[in-house]
Amino acid sequence: MLLNVILVLLILLALVAYLLYKFMNPAASAASLGRKNDSVDKRKYTLKEMTSFLKKTINEMTGSDLYDLALDQEDFERRQRKRAELKSALKGSTSGNIYDKMYVKQFMFDIYHQMYGLNESNINLVLPFEQEEQLTRQDKFEILLHIFKKNHGYKALPALIDKYGLDKQKQLIENGDTPSYLITGAEIDAIYTREQLPLSFEDKLQIVVQRIYQSYKGFGVVDEIRDMSIDGVSGGVSGLPEALSDAEEEAQLHQAMRHLPADGNHSVWIMYKGKTLHLSFLSFGSQLELKRVCQNLYKYNNPGQLTETNGFIVNELKDGSRIVVMRPPFAESWVFFNRKFDLTYTSLEHFLDPPNRGARFANSELPIELLPFLMKGARVTAITGDQGTGKSTLMMAMMRYIYGWLTLRVQEMSFELHLRKLYPQRNIVTTRQTDSISGQKGMDVQKKSDGAVNIIGEVATDEQASWMIQAAQVASLFTVFSHHAKTFFQLIFSIRNSMVKSGMFRNEAIAEQQVVDVIHFDVHLNKDADGRRYIERITECIPMLESSEYPDDLSSATIEYYRRTTDKRSFMAVDIVKFADGAYVAGDMISAKNREEMKKYMTPQDRDLFDQFLQKHWTVNAE
Repeated sequence: MLLNVILVLLILLALVAYLLYKFMNPAASAASLGRKNDSVDKRKYTLKEMTSFLKKTINEMTGSDLYDLALDQEDFERRQRKRAELKSALKGSTSGNIYDKMYVKQFMFDIYHQMYGLNESNINLVLPFEQEEQLTRQDKFEILLHIFKKNHGYKALPALIDKYGLDKQKQLIENGDTPSYLITGAEIDAIYTREQLPLSFEDKLQIVVQRIYQSYKGFGVVDEIRDMSIDGVSGGVSGLPEALSDAEEEAQLHQAMRHLPADGNHSVWIMYKGKTLHLSFLSFGSQLELKRVCQNLYKYNNPGQLTETNGFIVNELKDGSRIVVMRPPFAESWVFFNRKFDLTYTSLEHFLDPPNRGARFANSELPIELLPFLMKGARVTAITGDQGTGKSTLMMAMMRYIYGWLTLRVQEMSFELHLRKLYPQRNIVTTRQTDSISGQKGMDVQKKSDGAVNIIGEVATDEQASWMIQAAQVASLFTVFSHHAKTFFQLIFSIRNSMVKSGMFRNEAIAEQQVVDVIHFDVHLNKDADGRRYIERITECIPMLESSEYPDDLSSATIEYYRRTTDKRSFMAVDIVKFADGAYVAGDMISAKNREEMKKYMTPQDRDLFDQFLQKHWTVNAE
């Protein structure tokens, strides 16, 4: 009996001692509990585990049989409606629909907060928000973008670039011998440290949700970048191809890259203010992820499958941006180009003197005043220039000055101009060629659609050149089109050659004469090393008279030039406006024939304004 009492007392003393130890050493107790929790948290709070939970939850919510739940009619209809909304948003989020993306992300936010149990105490286990040294550069960039987005919306990336001058030229690539535009990881590190960003729990959870969303339904590391107010984004366009046949060659190439990421997974580029910037700190992570992003980008409106046989697809996304995806063996790797078109440039003033793009070019009012008169005067006008110089954007702005009673018919390879969005109160119909409807059939239909003005989005093939000539000759009052020609002579000769190759004409001289008779003016665009776009020249096409006489309203220098350089040429290219030394200057006067033709189509008020404009910029008599 005594022994039992002694044992009970010993047990009680041990228990009291243990409780006293725990009471006197709470830190040790917490550390022990923390270690236990950490071992559980590290398995649970990873992006991979959270993505698996999300997929499982969504599959259950969209795939379960609602009849098995024995719901009343009201609950059944509510759940059915919610399920339909979720399915629609999941499908639309991969097509560039920003509203569907917002819906899916809010759905994910609620799941992780309410069902998964993310809170202020465990959110830092997913990403080390409170330990800057452990954050990757992708983490820092996405945090910066999230904070800037709270103040600047979809101008967050432009605001970040402008604030820190990230679009300045740098001498970093190829042993520092070649200037280029790139944003480095070191710059992101410095900016993140300088900003000292305070993050709430909601901020952190939104950043985690975006990271999971972009790898689940989004476009990888370019998902948020693609939504920004920039000119475009591309991927897979630099670095080493996926495999090289010679290991020694691969080693030499890696050495040439000076320790910069050389694989194509690090190939994220954006176009901003006419400049192409390499985001050298971002990576798709693997060729498999780059391929996934490419395959998601092109599928809006079911354009068909991208296979080894066809090699590329040109399509658009829900937001109207153009997407081009290429794949091996047509391209050396999977690549994509997402080109966005700024619909805010609805005036020439905004295009030629955009805000925050450096110093204004002198005398810019000259082209700003002239271009509307070309539209009001029903002149067939070509917009030429290299890629990225703003041809489509300028065309959008020029359409504003076509008289409102004229009907517009637009033919494009893919929908890019979006004139109905810019001018919804006008009579506008846009068509494009499809697998079953050729561009020629589209033009034939447009001839029967009461069209007054034909807009050809881009003349890039022989067939498209024939559309332009057809439209300008018989199908409309006048035509506006874009082309990649570098000079006016190349423009004429390129279209002439297309006419011959397409079979419209067999004789080059006759084909050239037809082209010369059709095209009245060429507006040629260019951009400088800083990405600033400008009109390099506005050129008038003057057909040569059979008697070889020159129009008497040309300057003596121009006439002398053509006397010395022409040999039975069917036309003259006369620069009406030129760009020189950072300023627009007036060249030769518009020919008398074109002046009179233009006035025929103008209102009496515009005719008077046109005469005033000519008197203002040219000293000769406008009459």
